[in-house]
Amino acid sequence: MADKIKSAYHSSKNIYDDVLTQGSFLSKLYIRFFWSGTDDNEIARRILSYIPDDFSGNLLDVPVGTAVFTEKKWRFLSKAKITCLDYSKDMLDKAKARLSDCEHIFFVQGDVGQLPFGDEACDIVLSMNGFHAFPDKKKAFKETHRVLKKGGSFIACFYIKGKSKRTDWLVKNILCKKGWFTRPFPTEEQLRKLLNRLYTEVECHTDGSIVYFKCVK
Repeated sequence: MADKIKSAYHSSKNIYDDVLTQGSFLSKLYIRFFWSGTDDNEIARRILSYIPDDFSGNLLDVPVGTAVFTEKKWRFLSKAKITCLDYSKDMLDKAKARLSDCEHIFFVQGDVGQLPFGDEACDIVLSMNGFHAFPDKKKAFKETHRVLKKGGSFIACFYIKGKSKRTDWLVKNILCKKGWFTRPFPTEEQLRKLLNRLYTEVECHTDGSIVYFKCVK
């Protein structure tokens, strides 16, 4: 499984930004047809708005991907300590190329299922478009919760099943087989139950087959 994930990350690194940001006509068609027109740019804006502009604590971004959505925000948060973690060296290298001149930003290659941080080390954990790719989602939820301080925020967005037959078909027959997504995937109801069990405050929204939320531990 690890080799398959590495290969998938490597093969997608050159199209990742274009697809997510709908940078080309074909990307726009893909998003409109398979993802009900859900705009990742807008979801990213909403997600990042949960983080105060004067935030000065410890923030973990996992997976950072290429930092295509977060570069501007992370540069602005100069008083914060931001750790960008990704399993893929290819993705991490792209993020470094964007942000390596920022002294408050650190880069770690690692596994979300075994985060290299102590308990309650982070004030915010952000996970954009990550959980649908993580092979062991139980460990990922457990670890992101473990490293978050009491009163801290868990902010995320990712694919959930059961919202669109067309999207579910794409995920099952193409994205999973390519190694870009990994089963199992929660429904919205299953996810809400899980979040309400782990966190004291849950603000959860859906846009097509994408869920985005902010939770407080």
